[in-house]
Amino acid sequence: MKKTYKITTPEGLHARPTALLVTAVTAFKCDVQLIYKEKSVNLKSIMGVMALGITPGSIVDISAEGTDADKLFQTVTDVMITKGIGEEC
Repeated sequence: MKKTYKITTPEGLHARPTALLVTAVTAFKCDVQLIYKEKSVNLKSIMGVMALGITPGSIVDISAEGTDADKLFQTVTDVMITKGIGEEC
């Protein structure tokens, strides 16, 4: 399963929004990847996500495989919107 998001924070995915996303997905059992410019990193890794240098207005894909993937996407979308990190495309 995969969803696409547009990053709307003025600073892109810097430390604070990245930490919010990583914290939100860490409790889930499924494997979750963030894909940006054909590079894929584990969304449960703050350093991995920050290393991508995701800028404001960027389009990212999040993919998840596992039994709780549906719930994970509900959580990711909620965090993206309520914390002003991004919006679902």
